[in-house]
Amino acid sequence: MTTSSSLDMRRFALRAALVVSLVPTLLFAADEAAEKLPPGVLVSEFIDNPTPTPQCHATTIAETPAGLVAAWFGGTREGNKDVVIWVARHREGKWQPPVEVASGKVSDTERHPTWNPVLFQMPDGPLLLFYKVGPSPSTWWGMLTSSSDNGDTWEVPTKLPADIAGPIKNKPILLDNKTLLCPSSTEDNGWRVHMEMTTDAGKTWTRTEALCDGKSVQAIQPTVLRHGDKLQMLCRTRLPGKIVESWSEDGGKTWSKLESIALVNPNSGIDGLTLKSGEHLLVYNHTLIARSPLNLALSSDGKTWNDILDLETSKGEYSYPAIIQTSDGLVHITYTWKRLRAKHVVIDPSKLRSVAQ
Repeated sequence: MTTSSSLDMRRFALRAALVVSLVPTLLFAADEAAEKLPPGVLVSEFIDNPTPTPQCHATTIAETPAGLVAAWFGGTREGNKDVVIWVARHREGKWQPPVEVASGKVSDTERHPTWNPVLFQMPDGPLLLFYKVGPSPSTWWGMLTSSSDNGDTWEVPTKLPADIAGPIKNKPILLDNKTLLCPSSTEDNGWRVHMEMTTDAGKTWTRTEALCDGKSVQAIQPTVLRHGDKLQMLCRTRLPGKIVESWSEDGGKTWSKLESIALVNPNSGIDGLTLKSGEHLLVYNHTLIARSPLNLALSSDGKTWNDILDLETSKGEYSYPAIIQTSDGLVHITYTWKRLRAKHVVIDPSKLRSVAQ
């Protein structure tokens, strides 16, 4: 007669044998997956592990003296009142669990969703976190908080002036004259881009007028590239399949007429970066419809772009990228993965050059 105890022992032994037999297969699969990383890609991973919310969107990333910090908005669904700003810190070689750092709670009876966080590390200063609060992009307002301990703790958020939204999706750039140039836009009277400037880390502000009329050209979410003394702005638009550009020769005070470039885009967020080498990278969706694939393009002059890397090609949404270069020369890209996760990719730009040649 077989006892319950002996049956349990046999089941345990069979399960153990199965696990042991699968180990080589699992290890091989892991190695095979690692080998499939495209040339130049060193790491491809999820930041929010475990993920704290059913959905997330609009990632941002910055390098602090203590390591990387990433942020995004997340909740049950974009635009719901439970959508808050989440922050994750990269410490000791891995991402720490995300923590909520800001919400849209106005009072005990009023609460709104949060939107589009943007991180920026001030040199020898605080880590800034800009974000938006409001029922919709046409009615939201800008908020700012900061951290003096590399993202561990955050100050009480403050509301930006009525005509200042902060960097609307993409990171600011710090000009040689110490002006923080923040690419911004509004959606309350058509899609219109503008620039905002602060010289004291967000205490006081100036801004340009709208740089398009929101009718003949509807553009938002600029990203800014450096070309010596000139600046180039690239924007998402409602023009079918188009990205538009504009140039400034006076530190972002005035800009040329917005004109389309050769790259295609399905009315989805983009982000660009000027490398220490002087070359430029742009993360965008190279397609006329949907938000896949997600691509990386390289340019030496901001005019001619070579699509050099497919970050994602599967069915689904891969969108709203952010891109930075850290002090070690590596490039870090974050983006929305199917509206479910926050993805992080690390790239060696020197290897991308060989791909482009």
